[in-house]
Amino acid sequence: MIEVNDKIRAKVEALPDSPGVYRWKDKDGRIIYVGKAKNLKNRVRSYVREDKNRSPKVAAMIRHADDLDITMTGSEMEALILECNLIKEMHPKYNISLRDDKSYPYVKITTGDEWPRIFVTRNIRRDDHAKYYGPFTDVGSLRKTLSVLRRYYPIRTCRSMKVPRPCLQYHLHLCCAPCFNYCTKEEYQRYVKTICDLFEGKSTELVKELQQKMEQASEALEYEKAAEFRNQIRAIQSVQQRQNIISNEGDFDVVGMARDGSHTGLEVFYIRYGRMVGKENFSIPESADEQDQDIITVFIKDFYAGNPMSVPKEIILPMLPKDSELLLEWLKQIKGTEVKMIVPERGFKRKLKDMAMANAKKYLSDKKLQWEYQDAREQGAVKKLKELLNLPRLPERMECFDISHNQGAETTGSMAVFEHGRPAKSEYRKFKLVTTQGHADDFKSMAEVMQRRYGNRKDWPEPDLIVLDGGLGQLHAALPVIRNAGCNAPVIGLAKRIEEIYVEGSDVPVVLDHHEPALQLLQFIRDEAHRFVITYHRSWTNKRNTESILDHVEGIGPTRRNALWHAFRSLDEMKKATEEELASVPGMNKKAAANLYRFFRLRKDEKQMVIAGIHADPSGANQP
Repeated sequence: MIEVNDKIRAKVEALPDSPGVYRWKDKDGRIIYVGKAKNLKNRVRSYVREDKNRSPKVAAMIRHADDLDITMTGSEMEALILECNLIKEMHPKYNISLRDDKSYPYVKITTGDEWPRIFVTRNIRRDDHAKYYGPFTDVGSLRKTLSVLRRYYPIRTCRSMKVPRPCLQYHLHLCCAPCFNYCTKEEYQRYVKTICDLFEGKSTELVKELQQKMEQASEALEYEKAAEFRNQIRAIQSVQQRQNIISNEGDFDVVGMARDGSHTGLEVFYIRYGRMVGKENFSIPESADEQDQDIITVFIKDFYAGNPMSVPKEIILPMLPKDSELLLEWLKQIKGTEVKMIVPERGFKRKLKDMAMANAKKYLSDKKLQWEYQDAREQGAVKKLKELLNLPRLPERMECFDISHNQGAETTGSMAVFEHGRPAKSEYRKFKLVTTQGHADDFKSMAEVMQRRYGNRKDWPEPDLIVLDGGLGQLHAALPVIRNAGCNAPVIGLAKRIEEIYVEGSDVPVVLDHHEPALQLLQFIRDEAHRFVITYHRSWTNKRNTESILDHVEGIGPTRRNALWHAFRSLDEMKKATEEELASVPGMNKKAAANLYRFFRLRKDEKQMVIAGIHADPSGANQP
């Protein structure tokens, strides 16, 4: 066995022979790889066995692995489904992940209902007997098309037909009010069939009618109205994609793949009803260690998981994936009908595959230029920052802090995190401060945030560089707290006046050229911390402004609050009332009245702490 800790070694020896899913974790408990196995013992043992042909990626993953978890399943199919779900949810570092993954909308027509309705959705269900059309990449044209269709074919969009009278949509002539039988079922079904035909690319009279109206408006010199009809025609044609006729019929996806060094590009053509209705691009950076079949396997699992309506009858591939029979069975379960995977060698499907391959190659070449620029801007800036600030190691993880308040009220703090020069938004944190509520003290606020981050949260990974939004004052306030907490990471302060950088042990700032990528990286993380704290501060302030001050007193709920406002004409009268007068209000009791009486007599900063939720009740503990 290769060198692994005793905990992993013991778990590997005790693994069962059953199918299941295994999860490798790092020292911080984060899942770094998820895999499935027909036999857990045999599969996981292969990771810790000596192997000269092991890929660098697997070797790096095992070096970082500190723990192992498994979940046994009843079959390999169940393991495959669980693996797909976990990868989607966790995004492990060492699993292949598709970039540019988007959730495109579909048009749903509830043909299983007595009176079908039409709407846009991104949530697909297989068991609702509805028709789905899509996916649509041009969402603007899709919504414009639906708006046009409802003027000519007014079918309902409402969730419920149990209403006392026809709604506004009927009076706007956008619905024929089937809830009150203002149209016959035959007429309504004709509307539905015409809309279905349009989305299936079949010929309809709607475009011809709009064309005639456009010409009539143009002849009458009503050019704005003619332009409106023209835009409606374009929107419908954009959705129909009439120009992309592939064959007389067909429901399949065409997948093209291109590889260049450590990068992979994928192109998917959607062919529905014999027409190309859209395409998508995906990229997989740092995939040099992966085989072509592995990438195709991961693509199929990632792309079709959780979206049954996106699974076509046939998938055209550049090569068959590993475990193709298992994947076909899985796709059949998702779609509900048989699915084929083919690698065409001749005919028009071979031409489609070649076209997808050529498109994938072009996409990858364009994407590589973007990656190279991004890498030079991000990784190059990280390396330059180490050099310019004489840091002991590359600042691969940087944490930046900022403070926000409103003249001492609602004081909040934020932590923005960058990893490898890029925002790691899942690592961002926000702080509702305690010690400075009611009076403005940025230095004391920064010290509290440092204590809560580095003194209290030992389970968070230690950064390579700590950035403070501010100058010497913030640096001097934060440093003692950080060092007393046992954190030895370098700390700098970034002042906004001329973007000077203050480092530990020197009162003389480092001033960099404003075009220097290293400085721009620091400005980026500082701006992210500022944006994050401002957003949090505003949401807190808005919440406070829409709440009643009585909501923060223990024992006062909506009923008692309304009773108090009915009993007293103003808040000032309520403040002047005695405990007995407060208790005499209908619904109040002596305990609630005493809490309210004490709350009104707290100091301003103590009230703000109660409103902030820092102390649960004003029972008198904070009273001077």
